[in-house]
Amino acid sequence: MVEKSHAPLFETKPAKNLFVFRSYALSVFAGIIFVFCYRVRHLQEPNTVARWAWLGAFLSELWFAFYWFVTVVVRWNPVHRRTFKDRLSQRYEKVLPGIDIFVCTADPVIEPPTMVINTVLSIMAYNYPPDKISVYLSDDGCSDLTFYAMLEASRFSKKWLPFCRKFDVEPRSPEAYFKNTVRSPDDSLKRQEWLSMKNLYEDMKQRIEAMAELGHVPNDIREQHKGFLEWDTVSSRRDHQTILQILIDGTDPTVVDDGGQPLPTLVYLAREKRPQYHHNFKAGAMNALIRVSSRISNAPIILNVDCDMYSNNSDSVRDALCFFLDEENGHDIAYVQYPQNFDKLTENDLYSSSLGLINHVEFPGLDGNGGPMYIGTGCFHRRDALSGRKYTLEVKTDSLKRERHDQRRDSAPVLEETCKTLADSAYEENTDWGKEMGLNYGCTVEDVLTGLSMQCRGWRSVYFKSERAGFLGVAPTTLLQSLVQHKRWSGGDFQITLSRHCPFVYGHGKIPLKLQFCYCNYLLWAANSLPSLYYVTVPTLCLLRGISLFPKVSSLWGLPFMYVVTATMLYSAGEFMWTCRSTLRGWWNDQRMGLYRRTTSHLFGFLDNILGLLGVAKSTFVITEKVSGNDVSKRYEQELMEFGTPSPMFTVLTTIALINVSCLVGTMLRLVMHGQAVDQLAMQIGWCGSLIYINLPLYNGLFFREDEGRMPASVMYRSAIFALLAFALAWV
Repeated sequence: MVEKSHAPLFETKPAKNLFVFRSYALSVFAGIIFVFCYRVRHLQEPNTVARWAWLGAFLSELWFAFYWFVTVVVRWNPVHRRTFKDRLSQRYEKVLPGIDIFVCTADPVIEPPTMVINTVLSIMAYNYPPDKISVYLSDDGCSDLTFYAMLEASRFSKKWLPFCRKFDVEPRSPEAYFKNTVRSPDDSLKRQEWLSMKNLYEDMKQRIEAMAELGHVPNDIREQHKGFLEWDTVSSRRDHQTILQILIDGTDPTVVDDGGQPLPTLVYLAREKRPQYHHNFKAGAMNALIRVSSRISNAPIILNVDCDMYSNNSDSVRDALCFFLDEENGHDIAYVQYPQNFDKLTENDLYSSSLGLINHVEFPGLDGNGGPMYIGTGCFHRRDALSGRKYTLEVKTDSLKRERHDQRRDSAPVLEETCKTLADSAYEENTDWGKEMGLNYGCTVEDVLTGLSMQCRGWRSVYFKSERAGFLGVAPTTLLQSLVQHKRWSGGDFQITLSRHCPFVYGHGKIPLKLQFCYCNYLLWAANSLPSLYYVTVPTLCLLRGISLFPKVSSLWGLPFMYVVTATMLYSAGEFMWTCRSTLRGWWNDQRMGLYRRTTSHLFGFLDNILGLLGVAKSTFVITEKVSGNDVSKRYEQELMEFGTPSPMFTVLTTIALINVSCLVGTMLRLVMHGQAVDQLAMQIGWCGSLIYINLPLYNGLFFREDEGRMPASVMYRSAIFALLAFALAWV
């Protein structure tokens, strides 16, 4: 038995300087009350034509006020966590639990094999006993190219892992390490070893990329491993048998690296797919991995990462265990969620890919209100919780003491055959898998739904943001990539809202009310699109007709409007620059992307759900592209927005931009020609002007740029037609 100590393995501290935020929130709340008083008092004053526009503005403002209240609930009580890894080592070093690590990939073109193996190698090299690590790759693309890359990685790991231990390498992704470490060590012996390792990696990378360019694995390579024989009977990536290969058997005492240390177990899995069975995308892949790993290693802790999310901190696993193994407060923790950070961001984060406010402000707020959501990557799970077990008082830290995987009885070849049935297409028929066991099905954001289900079964979750980012992923390098990614997120979140898993229904009496509201901060992204779309079009169209929707600037009623907007913008800018360590331009880019997402990604996510309810369309899982061409990457580094591909989302953005600039120009001409008083329309003019200013990169792409990243002419023509239709409807 491990001698227990009362010294905790982690501590929780409330955030500091909350007085500033709470004072701001209370003052804005008072301003909102005065805004509503003005709306109610003056609702009957406009003429019949303007009354509908007023009513729409009032309803939009009611929604904005409700959503603002939700964001205040999220931010009201944030907490921060700190771990004590030294105490963990003192008490548990000899009995540390095993860790099963799941990596999921689905397309060797969108997710290149070199990127996949860099993620695999980074987690194989954790600062953790290697004989207690088992890494599983789920390849839903069933690609022999990915299998070949994994085979190369298994050989390279024998040299890479000792190198990481010797030089204390960070990060332990070879690609990231050698790219970030431009200069070799000064010591001649170290320099020679460093250069030798870099050359080994470059050679391996070149072989893999050459194979990917060739498009298939030649026969002479296929003869090197029995696993390639499996592809002889593969019909297509959507119709094939289960392929399971244990590339490194970590339980074999003869399998060691060049330093004489054991190697982690490494397993490749391409689960069976048949046309008559729905494979349930990533959730189905994860559930197959849960079952297969339970027979091979059965570690009590599971980490899952996306194939583009390499480990940036070799101590992340020890940090996570500080929560699970804490004697007083760790027994009811289902999962430890790390922030979703990204690599290669531009100086001012052009597409707001850093998720700065979510990582630094909102998720600590969720943690203080009951626990963060599960976001699908960078998350350590308790196997029992993920497998569907309910939390009871009988659950103790002893549940982490499973039979170690090096004590299993079956050999690797036997396990390869016996475990295949666990990944069969028909295995889950008439079972609770995807319902009460494993990841939940029926939603494009299966991660959020699964996390909510675990919390409703009595478990809790924690959010941990280490000083050194735990994981780094590939950020979108084009505007369309970012918008499509957020369309899937917002559409899936709204799908939960409209289902029986709505937090206010499914979570009633199971999770705190404040946590139910916190989920709404994300589940209502899609619904937020309608009032946002109204507010960026109707006030400017009314401006063209001289219809005022706001009080005069000289009126006292104008003060609450101006205060709410000004205070919100100033606080938002200060918060963003202070907490995210960003720039003023970075904040402005974040505001622009927020507007673009609300009027396109969230709008299309909303429409997808409505069409799904009507039976017109079904939601699909869209994989975000992880690679871009050289020209696209160069424009991204120069912080030039990429519009080069025609898309309905760009049509919406361009239509709104054309409406705003046309209305402002028309209004200014009318004011000059007819001498109409500006006082009554000043707020609308200011609002329209701010929309034009935030859209300057879009106007640049429409009218001035000559490169391939400019807005396509077809989008311009369609948007002009829609803008003319909007003007016609406004005059009618």
